[in-house]
Amino acid sequence: MFGLFKKQEKYEVSAPVKGEAVSIHEVSDPTFGEEILGKGIAIRPAEGEFYAPADGMVTLLFDTLHAVSITSKDGAEILIHVGLDTVALKGEYFTAHVKTGDSVKKGDLLLSADLEKIRAAGYDTITPMIICNTSDYAEVSAERSGSVNPGEVVLTLVKK
Repeated sequence: MFGLFKKQEKYEVSAPVKGEAVSIHEVSDPTFGEEILGKGIAIRPAEGEFYAPADGMVTLLFDTLHAVSITSKDGAEILIHVGLDTVALKGEYFTAHVKTGDSVKKGDLLLSADLEKIRAAGYDTITPMIICNTSDYAEVSAERSGSVNPGEVVLTLVKK
């Protein structure tokens, strides 16, 4: 009975990049769009600087620099995947500003990407941001759509 009155713990995850926030379902890759890896949001980036969406630790910087995974201090496993199929670029047009194991604060620069060159090479730059441990949360909800700036809250997580 007392569990009914338990305060739900809520956590916020911010936009990692300036751009247009859209539903994750708008991502054409089913791994993201069908939420196979977890719930999240996608951003069509307007700029090529990608920032930490929460305080935490870089748990994986992919060798191809197209994606980074962070575990927030609150336990959220956050994957930021810059573009679709961009793994095939093998790191070309990407610059890492962190490495696996680094502690980061919300707003720290993680990656830079030359979006114009990536698009010119034929790749979609839509950037899914997924909560890979969605099952640890009672709710993962998108808070915004449309224009967003780094640091603005785009996801709210409610702990089970």
